[in-house]
Order: sequence, then structure tokens, then C-alpha cells
Amino acid sequence: MRMATYNLLHGRSPHDGHVDPDRITATIVDLDADICALQEVDHAQPRSGHLDLTALAAAALTAGTHRFAAALVGTPGSTYRVPRHDHDGHDEPRYGVSLISRYPARHWRTLRLGPAPVPAPVAVGGPGPRLLLLRDEPRVLLAAVLDTPHGPVTVAATHLSFVPGWNLRQLRIVTRALRAMPPPRLLLGDLNMPAGVAAAATGWRPLGRLPTYPAARPRIQLDHILLDPRDAPPALTAVTAVAAPDPDVAVSDHRPLTVTVSTGTR
Repeated sequence: MRMATYNLLHGRSPHDGHVDPDRITATIVDLDADICALQEVDHAQPRSGHLDLTALAAAALTAGTHRFAAALVGTPGSTYRVPRHDHDGHDEPRYGVSLISRYPARHWRTLRLGPAPVPAPVAVGGPGPRLLLLRDEPRVLLAAVLDTPHGPVTVAATHLSFVPGWNLRQLRIVTRALRAMPPPRLLLGDLNMPAGVAAAATGWRPLGRLPTYPAARPRIQLDHILLDPRDAPPALTAVTAVAAPDPDVAVSDHRPLTVTVSTGTR
């Protein structure tokens, strides 16, 4: 069973700034993931050609199960509102996370996470790295109980705040919420923190440790696949491969993280 998490940057190439559905499709096909979590996903946004990036990725993986959860309705970094319910903003531009699976889902859960109350400095690239004071945005957790070869598994996708400390608070909220769902449990996503910090804060096990950011020359790992060790079957802890592949054509400023676990069944 192969799992992947990928901060998609709404598919915008850092090289030419274009959002090309063929590039995105080719990149997702190469992941060949049975379960895939995507972050920074656009839905009907003008900047990404009004594409449904979740459906595009699901088709690339020939995955019959997929869902998008909006963190906000409107334009990131501009005018937006927090969704009131899962179907809010159905006909409007939205932005959030996706969970895609080749296995069927028994049920779904969405949890909304508030933004940090104050702006925080963020390093941005360019001729010389510089710090910008940025306002945080609302976040969302999307979870499902999937029928996998290992039996029912709770799998969740999220993208946590870039604000240090606030992302730790969100991570603890997320793992507490997931522990109300059936074991075993997996959390996939851009957590905006190193693996060691995430493991120490939660007690969950990182299944793969490789740098994923920035895409051209990764130096740090922001993207993770974590396993709750409580009631986890041995097959889910038997990692057979970990990779942070460099796509043939870049569609994001992150690299994906893939983890393959034993094909042993329940």
C-alpha cells in the first residue's frame, strides 16, 4: 500500500508560473499512490483556470474515492470567508485540502481550525531571502475511515499553520480529534514543522523522513505521514520504501513524500 502527501501549490510551476493540467496529471500519475493527501488545492479558482484539482488528481490515480474540504471560500491572501458547513460555497472559488483513495470510504469527518490571531514573519525567496509579515488563514482537517487491505484505517489530510507554536496547538487538536475515530490512524499533510517536533508533540511515528522543501533543493521536511502507534497492526509499521521524488516538471514548491508499507493483510 503506497501513501503520498503533496503540497500542490494549486499546481503553479515555480519555473514559469503556469498551472497546466497535463503537468499536474503526469506528476500525480507518477506517484501511483493508493491513498493521496493534497494541500493548497484550488477548486474553481480563476488563478488555476477554474479547475477541480481534486477530481483531476483522482482521475490521474484512477481512484474512485475522493473528497475536497474547503479551508476558505474566496481567494487566499485576499477576500474570503470561513465555510459554515461542508457544502458552503459550492458554486464559488474555494481552497483547501483533498483526500483521494483507491479504497472505499465508510464515512468522513471534517474539522475546522482557526488561524493564528496575529501575523507572523515568513521567509520568501527572490534575489535575496527576506521576511514578510503575513496574516494566517483558516485551516481544515479532512478524515475518512477507509476499507484497505489492512482492514478499516482512519486516514486524515491537513495543512497546518506556518506560525510556530500555533501549528503545534493545531496538531494536538487534530490528533485528539483523530483518536475519537477508530484505529489504526494515519495523518498525512504539510504540518509546517520538522518530523522530530511532530513526533515529540504527539507520540505519533513518522513513517518517512526525507526533506521535501524547497522542491529544487530540499533542505527541510515539512510534509509528513504519521502513524498513531496505538493499536497499529505490524503491517502498517513495516515500511518498505520512502521517497521524495523530484517530478519531471515542477508543479509546486514542495516535493511529494511517498511511503510504501507491507502488503500484509489484516
